[in-house]
Amino acid sequence: MATNKDSEIPVNQPDNDKLDHLEPHKEEAAGAFMTTNHGVKINDDQNSLKSGERGASLLEDFILREKITHFDHERIPERVVHARGSGAHGVFKVYESLSEITKAHFLSDPSLETPVFVRFSTVAGSRGSTDLARDVRGFAVKFYTQEGNFDLVGNNMPVFFIQDAIKFPDLVHAVKPEPDNEIPQAASAHDTFWDFISLMPESAHMIMWVMSDRAIPRSYRMMEGFGVHTFRLINAKGESNFVKFHWKPLLGVHSVAWDEAQKISGKDPDFHRRDLWDAIESGNFPEWELGIQVVPEADEHKFDFDLLDSTKIIPEELVPVQRVGKLTLNRNPDNFFAETEQVAFHIGHVVPGIDFTNDPLLQGRLFSYTDTQLIRLGGPNFQEIPINRPIVSVHNNQRDGYMRQTINRGKVSYSPNSLGDGAPYQAKAQEGGYTSYPEKIDARKVRARSKSFFDHFSQARLFFNSQSDPEKNHIIDALSFELGKVKTVAIRERMLGILSLIDKSLASGVGYALGLTVPQQPEQPINHSYPADADPKDYQPVITEGKLTASAALSMANTPKDSIKTRKIAFLAADGVNEKSLNAVRSALTSAGAVVEIIAPHQGFIISENDTQIAVDYSFLNAASVLYDAVYVPGGTNSVASIEAEADAVHFLNEAFRHCKPIAADSSAMQVIEATYFSSKLPADFSDKNVLREGIVISENASELADKFILAIAMHRFWEREKPRKVPS
Repeated sequence: MATNKDSEIPVNQPDNDKLDHLEPHKEEAAGAFMTTNHGVKINDDQNSLKSGERGASLLEDFILREKITHFDHERIPERVVHARGSGAHGVFKVYESLSEITKAHFLSDPSLETPVFVRFSTVAGSRGSTDLARDVRGFAVKFYTQEGNFDLVGNNMPVFFIQDAIKFPDLVHAVKPEPDNEIPQAASAHDTFWDFISLMPESAHMIMWVMSDRAIPRSYRMMEGFGVHTFRLINAKGESNFVKFHWKPLLGVHSVAWDEAQKISGKDPDFHRRDLWDAIESGNFPEWELGIQVVPEADEHKFDFDLLDSTKIIPEELVPVQRVGKLTLNRNPDNFFAETEQVAFHIGHVVPGIDFTNDPLLQGRLFSYTDTQLIRLGGPNFQEIPINRPIVSVHNNQRDGYMRQTINRGKVSYSPNSLGDGAPYQAKAQEGGYTSYPEKIDARKVRARSKSFFDHFSQARLFFNSQSDPEKNHIIDALSFELGKVKTVAIRERMLGILSLIDKSLASGVGYALGLTVPQQPEQPINHSYPADADPKDYQPVITEGKLTASAALSMANTPKDSIKTRKIAFLAADGVNEKSLNAVRSALTSAGAVVEIIAPHQGFIISENDTQIAVDYSFLNAASVLYDAVYVPGGTNSVASIEAEADAVHFLNEAFRHCKPIAADSSAMQVIEATYFSSKLPADFSDKNVLREGIVISENASELADKFILAIAMHRFWEREKPRKVPS
């Protein structure tokens, strides 16, 4: 056992790598005999033991009993929330030492590469639901550090619905399928959810995020992540700073259209999971930068909001995000159940240098995670499952319990002791022992909430005001859709009153869609979350404007748009395609990092004008525009004629246009574009040989077309064409 030279106290020594740590637990069946769980080779796995060929099965058939018993018990309870997810292994490296603000080793040594496991998830749906539900996305990162595991358990939205964890069961009960009929699945568009939200004005800010395009990301690789809560960073001197954690995707932040999301749910409900898996398998490793907003202790109360309120952000104009390191996901799991399903995150897994604050939502989560894992993973030894084990050795006096895997030697399992020479020893702070920040506490026990938590609308208003016009329209449409599913008119009216306190135009737009008049005054009391003996007037929201009127960081319109890496482009082609133009554009796109797939009337191969075979990836029967980021129609007289005559191909283009995607065509394929519904919606000069207009690129020069098409794809979507040029698809 390694020891500290000065104190002779044993210290934890990490394995070289988390992946090496998992190796002893892996098994390959190739070339092996089938055995029972206790290692006996099986002669017949096809027939149970019977009393004669047509006789009764015998109880003594231990092979049958073992196989059936394991099958009966091989499913664990799914997570109450975040049940549907996808995970991957990776690494994290800090750019420069952050030792001035934290003593956390993995944030202080730029030469250190820390292994991680990341799990993304939807929140409300079951394991069998769709990836494309309008929902919050979980973004949980387990750092296997040399000081133990640190779990940064966050979401793709920086705020939450509630301020106090005691309301979490109510929130989840409200958003889950209604208990009388178990409908709807993975959806918040129903009465119980909006009944709860309309009575809890503290949810107003989060509702703006969930009704925005952030709730339907293009991929896990193109969404932000946030730690949600305010944490503390502690340095070696014991000095504390408040911190907010961010994950910034290097591919930018992008979404899909709501109509598109609903169609993807039918075409490929595993869209996000498949995208993550395929990107890693192809070597297009997803990357995020870790960002931090640091607030000195002395500035805790300088804002017009409370740092401990999880329904609030710190606007980046007030405290810029410092990008301090990079996360790279570079390996898919070997087994979904053993790793992605059994991974157990816990907000209480912190390392020296990172500590908690008095955020009442965070405090409740500290209890909830342990309690959840105890029932979901069978007992107190969930930390011993390989994916959850830290890379450092674990020494304590905890023993026994369900599924215990560690074989502890010696007779001592208590402290203090003399029979074991006092081991395991307590570590001093300078030896890496965890010490909590000595925050001064002088207060009475109360069930109450700080008045500084009562501003529920200023940041909701800030978020809405910060959106581009298309994004505002999407929020209005989303609210109109969701509230349109609510059967109780009184709930709709109450919610319109809440929206009117955020923005009058927002409330009016939703009210018009619902056929309702916005109330002149919201239903009183606005806030129904107060103690039985309290006066509701004492719990009314504080209506303020806030210091900022808009924040550029809150709009996805301002995300980086300088790359087409990993974007999927559909080429619509048939026999007789012009091979030269197809290959020229394909080469340019793939060189820029895009993924090109050939869609044709049939699978197998198509034959070019030059009698060359070109492999087809999908036919129109098993492909759909909603699964691609852009569309190109190459030239070739016979190919163009076939595509024009193919109704599914024309629909493919109409649908891509409706969802505001870039479309390109060789000028000789102009008749295909003219066969679409949207061609009549385009400007009169659209037929010019070279034009980039609203994401439509037409050219007879393949090189010039490719250059313009790449610029258009990098823009992701041309949302401005959505309202004036909406077409059926």
